Amino acid sequence: MLNEAVDLLGEELVSLLGGLLVGGLFGFFAQRSRFCLRAATIEFSRGQGGARLTVWLLTFASALLGTQAFVAAGLLDVSEARQLAQQGSISGAMIGGLMFGCGMILARGCASRLLVLSANGNLRALLSGLVFAVTAQSAYRGLLAPAREWLTSLWLVDGGPSRDIMSVIGGGTPEKLGFSLLWLLAGLAGVARFRIGLRVTLAAVATGVAVVAGWLFTYQLGQASFAPVTLKSLTFSGPSAELLMQVLASPHLRPDFDLGVIPGVFLGSFAAAALAHELNLEGFFDGRGMRRYLVGAVLMGFGAMLAGGCAVGAGVTGASVFALTAWLVLGGMWIGAVMTDLVVDRWTMSRKPAQQAGDLAGRAAS
Repeated sequence: MLNEAVDLLGEELVSLLGGLLVGGLFGFFAQRSRFCLRAATIEFSRGQGGARLTVWLLTFASALLGTQAFVAAGLLDVSEARQLAQQGSISGAMIGGLMFGCGMILARGCASRLLVLSANGNLRALLSGLVFAVTAQSAYRGLLAPAREWLTSLWLVDGGPSRDIMSVIGGGTPEKLGFSLLWLLAGLAGVARFRIGLRVTLAAVATGVAVVAGWLFTYQLGQASFAPVTLKSLTFSGPSAELLMQVLASPHLRPDFDLGVIPGVFLGSFAAAALAHELNLEGFFDGRGMRRYLVGAVLMGFGAMLAGGCAVGAGVTGASVFALTAWLVLGGMWIGAVMTDLVVDRWTMSRKPAQQAGDLAGRAAS
């Protein structure tokens, strides 16, 4: 079927439509499941557990297990994926992951979550997403590129087996499948413990399946095309930056998979919110809140380009092929998010009542 579509429409248009469909799938089910790494890390850091952490576990496990199942069946070969085949940066993964984790707490959402919320009418997320894309482009090819390149060059790792975390520790496909299954069991345990409904559970699984669909589509397109096709799946940092530059600086958009992902996610999330009657315009309440969002967006934009991916691009897509740097990025995101939540939100907020009481006492004494 894909061969016929390429012959009829051309490789570029088929790639674009594939990005739209995969992005739409992700956007629709991410909106319905409330998939959000930030919310999951907050529940974890506060020792609460609950629906958000369970949804993230289900999505993460579905992406890992689905990808590795197709690899084991011989229907997918991820050895040529950028996350494995090309040279990577350990220093970029560590520092970028920490920065991204801090930023997503401040901006109240990762890159994909901001895009999903923007489609629902959240103007705070829309502005933060635009600042994220501008910063990512600056870190990629603009003013911030020298800083990114310097930090990236501090600790490099060659492409190939040395970038496959399971190969490094002496494992293979069976071990990857077993490890992925453990994550799924953890998610299912959360479903039972916190009584997550069937619809949310299936939506969370479908969100992870969208990542698998991206790998399968680009791999099969490469098999059907005479020209080289980059093997990839969902990510938001690079495509957001590239889409912004094409819209601003090019009279002709270059159709490809990445170009379809961003509008696809937006349309999928919009459709899900419209069907559930959840479209609602929201804005900033004060200047202080706005500053927080903007600082977070800048940290995420630079951190994502330094790390080689966002919470989905590295934290789920890259992790699903067991890329060493992706797992380091994911760990950095969790650490940065937990630390930021502890210092900025919990510690600062706990001091405010005491400070307000002290101010009142001082005024009374005067």
